[in-house]
This record gives sequence, C-alpha cells and structure tokens, in this order.
Amino acid sequence: MIKMKTLWIVFALFSWSGCEKAQNIQGETSVSKVSEVKSDLAAPEFSELIKQNPDAVILDVRSPREFEASHIANAVNMDINGNFQSQVSQLDPSKPVFVYCLSGARSSAAVQILRNSGFTKIFHLQGGLMEWRYANLPETADKAMAKKSMTMGKYHKMLESDQLVLVDFYADWCAPCKKMEPYLKEISESMKDRVKVVRVDADANAELCKELKIGAIPVLHLYQNHKLVWENTGFVTKETVLEKINFH
Repeated sequence: MIKMKTLWIVFALFSWSGCEKAQNIQGETSVSKVSEVKSDLAAPEFSELIKQNPDAVILDVRSPREFEASHIANAVNMDINGNFQSQVSQLDPSKPVFVYCLSGARSSAAVQILRNSGFTKIFHLQGGLMEWRYANLPETADKAMAKKSMTMGKYHKMLESDQLVLVDFYADWCAPCKKMEPYLKEISESMKDRVKVVRVDADANAELCKELKIGAIPVLHLYQNHKLVWENTGFVTKETVLEKINFH
C-alpha cells in the first residue's frame, strides 16, 4: 500500500508539472517561452513576435544595397558577406534576435554563426522577405529606390509585343540565377527575332514581385500575346527553356 501510494503521489506531481508547463507555453508568448517551442517562424508568426518584443534586435543580413531598397521596420543591416562576425560580437547575446534575408538561405547561415557566438534566442524568418511580402506584411522602402523600380503598369506595357517575352526574376547573390544568366543572355542574342528576354532584379523591384506573388527565385515567366504560357521556379536547364520557347 505504501508503494502504491508513493507511486500515485509521484504520478500526480509529474502530471501537474507537465500541465503547468503546457499551460505556460500556451498562455504566454514571450521570447523565453516561444524559444522552447521553435525558432523557424512563418512570416505572420515572425511579425507578431516582433511586436511583442520591441527591444529585440531585428537583423537584416542582406547587402546594403538590398537593405536600402526595402527592409522590415527598425531592422539593422549586417551583411552576411561582409564583416558579419565582427559586427555580431557587438550585440548582447542574451537578447532575442530576429534574423532574415530575401529567401532564407543567407539568414540560415547567419543563424548558425549566431548560435556559435553564444546567442540562444534566435528567430529565423522562413522563406525570408519573399514570404513576408507574400503574406502582405509591411516594409520600409527608400523613396528614391522605389521610384526607380518597375511598376505593374510598366510591367504589362513591357509584355505588349508580337514576340514571346521571357521574364527572368533574379538577384545578384542568387547562385542558381548566376548559373542561368549566361545561357539566358545567349538566348536573348541568338533568338532576338523570336523572343525578348527581360531580367528583373527581385531586390530592386520588391513591390512588383509582391504583386506578382513571386515567393522564391530564380523564376522564369514566358508570355505570348500578353498571356502567361509557362513559368518555372528554381534552376532550369537551357534545353528546357529552349523547348518551351520553340513550343509556342
């Protein structure tokens, strides 16, 4: 009887402790609790947690040019391809850090560096600004840069052609984009009587990409008589692109 009673007491204590922990996680949304659950967040969660932690550091790890074009409000820019490690050492590792880039690749590398540097409360924006824009969340844009970007009206005007129009959405830092660039230039020159190739910098045309729901790069859109007849996300071979062009 003593043993059974002891077991019941232990079981009750264990159950109470587990329930209390679950209630705390469910009822609280502070960084200390959320960090126990997950650190890779979808755009709406990322945005909401930023609002709940106004003193946290919002870290944009893209290039300065990308940052100037558009960024999340109150973010600071520390280029992952610059003097990132040195800049990170100036931050307080005990404070929460919200990290993002354009698509999530560079920020994933930044998260690892932060972890190795002793940061424990790190929150990563899955899909980067592409997903942020897809979720229709606000950004702060440099007005001068915004004026230079392509509007939806200009985009549709560009599609008014008797030729096929192949639009390449790219970024300077994107490895697959760089791999595709040479053959796209070759197609532009060798097939100029049949297809017009237009390259659109996703960083410099954030609003356009948002309106077109471009959630990743590289992206190719092929238009015929102003109608989208083929699209591709991610790396694609020259042979496939030529096949699609020759089909239409």
